[in-house]
Amino acid sequence: DVEAGLWIALEQRQFVLHYQPQVAADGAVLGVEALVRWHHPVRGLVPPGVFLNAAIDTGLIRSMDEWVLREACRQVKAWEKAGLPAISISANVSNSLFHGRTLPTTVADALRDSGLNPAQLELELTESIAMRDVEASVTMLEGLRTMGVRLSIDDFGTGYSSLSYLQRFPLSRLKIDQSFVRDLLTNENNVKITRAIIAMAHSLNLSVLAEGVETEGQLAKLREEGCDEVQGYLFSRPVCAEDFEKLLKGDADARTAA
Repeated sequence: DVEAGLWIALEQRQFVLHYQPQVAADGAVLGVEALVRWHHPVRGLVPPGVFLNAAIDTGLIRSMDEWVLREACRQVKAWEKAGLPAISISANVSNSLFHGRTLPTTVADALRDSGLNPAQLELELTESIAMRDVEASVTMLEGLRTMGVRLSIDDFGTGYSSLSYLQRFPLSRLKIDQSFVRDLLTNENNVKITRAIIAMAHSLNLSVLAEGVETEGQLAKLREEGCDEVQGYLFSRPVCAEDFEKLLKGDADARTAA
């Protein structure tokens, strides 16, 4: 039973984070997204698609999100202390955590305990979460922004995409959903949508990151359209902390040599 297993997983610290690099147009690793995985003692590594809905249904998602935030901040600071470049870390915030009361405290504690610079932490939420209660969202986001963290909308273009809220929310980035990136080279409409999102975001002083980049062709097209950052299998799958550390070190060494 997945639900029963999740409670045990949380108690026995079976959750682990995997990390996927976020890369600038020139290929430099600027940041990383923290993605939760369940390291099951029998089933091995369980992907989130298998357990996230159960976590939401049981209300466990909030505790899981809080753990992810603390662990992500701790890990990025640990890499920095080990002499690796300072990068930003982004973590997803569920509806339960965002519209609950504990998010500001959780963020403040994670930053204080890790010693991470607030500007290095980015919280990602989907449009549907932000739009659930716009007034409450504005208040929450403004409070978080005051703490110095960055805020972004994930999966942009798949939800409400109301332009009026984009002006009201103190955001720093939009993430273009991978469904638009997937057919970028074969579907002219996707090119137009991507172009429009980038132009609109830049006019609002927001940066744009495209998710799900898997081919050189997609990357070239996104660069051509002025996309700021990319993320996807072309660069790396989400990997464990140890492997990401090697990736970050390799990137830093390559840049020093250049």
